[in-house]
Amino acid sequence: MQITITARHFDLTKAIRSAIENSCEKLTRYFDQIVNIHITLNLENNRNVVDMTLHASKFNLQAQAEANDMYLAINEAIDSMETQIKKLKEKVTDHNKKRLKEDPRFVYANLYKDESEKSKRVIKTKRMVAETLSIDEAIERFNDIEDDYLIFKNVETDSINVIVKKDNEHFRIFEP
Repeated sequence: MQITITARHFDLTKAIRSAIENSCEKLTRYFDQIVNIHITLNLENNRNVVDMTLHASKFNLQAQAEANDMYLAINEAIDSMETQIKKLKEKVTDHNKKRLKEDPRFVYANLYKDESEKSKRVIKTKRMVAETLSIDEAIERFNDIEDDYLIFKNVETDSINVIVKKDNEHFRIFEP
C-alpha cells in the first residue's frame, strides 16, 4: 500500500506524517486489497481540511473531514473511511454468499403438501440447470430423453420455457 501525503499552505511535520501512516495501517486490517491512499491536508484560515482518496482493486472511496486541529481532522477522515470500508466489505461478502435460490441458472418447483385428511399427496421437487437452447434444439433434445417434459432457457426470449409432448408429432411450449 502506497501512502501519498500532500500539504497545502503549511509545512508537513514528521509527527503528522507518522500519525497518518499509523492511522492508515489500521485500514488494512479491514480490507487488504488497498492499492494506494492519497491524503491532502489543507490549512484555510483557522480550518484544517483533510481530503482522503483510497484506491482499492475495484473500488475508489473518498472521505473529507474538517476540524480546528489537524490531528482531529485526520482522525475524523480515517474514521469515515473506516466505516466506508466496513460497509464495502460487508456488501462484497454478502454478495458472495448469495443463496443458491437466487441463482438464475436454476429452475425450481415448490414442494406442495396437502394437509387435509382426504388426500395426502406430495409433489416431488426437481432442481435442474436450464440449458440455453433454441426451440428447434429443444425439440431435438426432447426426442433424445425419456421424460415427459423439458425445461430450457429460450435463446430468443431469454426466459425459461417448458416443452411438453402432446402426442408423437405435436409439442406444446409453455412460456411465462
